[in-house]
Amino acid sequence: MLTAKINPVLCALLVGLSTTLSGAVPAIASGVTCLRFDFEDAPFTACKIDLTQAQMRLFLRDEAGEIYGSFLRVAESLPKGEALAFAMNGGMYHPDRRPVGLYVEAGEEQMRIITSDGPGNFGLLPNGVFCLHEGRAAVIEARRFETVAPSCDYATQSGPMLVIEGALHPAFLPDSTSRYIRNGVGVQDDGKIVIAVISDTPVTFHHFARVFRDHFGIGNALFLDGNISRLYAPVLERADFGLPLGPILGAVVDAQTGLE
Repeated sequence: MLTAKINPVLCALLVGLSTTLSGAVPAIASGVTCLRFDFEDAPFTACKIDLTQAQMRLFLRDEAGEIYGSFLRVAESLPKGEALAFAMNGGMYHPDRRPVGLYVEAGEEQMRIITSDGPGNFGLLPNGVFCLHEGRAAVIEARRFETVAPSCDYATQSGPMLVIEGALHPAFLPDSTSRYIRNGVGVQDDGKIVIAVISDTPVTFHHFARVFRDHFGIGNALFLDGNISRLYAPVLERADFGLPLGPILGAVVDAQTGLE
């Protein structure tokens, strides 16, 4: 995986030490804690976002209507006083980088939900929706989401679900030979803590899903994408780059607080 050095100002977000994730010593910014760890002989990176201190958003287009396409463009677009403390690709997208499935940004639905089965990982039902609303988050199976129609300030649909009410997706096989870099997101039961994970080497769906369920104790988790998965984590001096992205999931913190 190719990585780039972060701007020195953003590197100053490296503050403090904590042992809140799996006993290791991660790096933290205000409301965002990231660390590298191994799970069953494979390396992963996880970021814990505390929604009482950081605000999670989805980013697709700038004020001129142009697709951001990269983490650095999102970071540079933020108003004075805000800093991007975490980001990863936020779901699947078409060749023109439009979202596949439900996409809500700043309360505006830009793409409708899709609940029919279909080709590829997205259509491997059950798939799901990551929803953010008033400082809380949830991962909800898509057909249930369509039925209950919760309010979301931001939402992205992807698939398959990784963990569903504590159970792995029924299509995942422990002896699968399909291995890719993968990224996904899960939410702790109180809805205030989001765990975002990326594999740092290719892994199976079964292995990746068990990181959420068995390592972090997450009851509902959603696959966001694979192969092109990338991470932006200034606290780790990491900014993966590559071809332009579609939706980007990010955590925004107060720049002054983060730099203290």
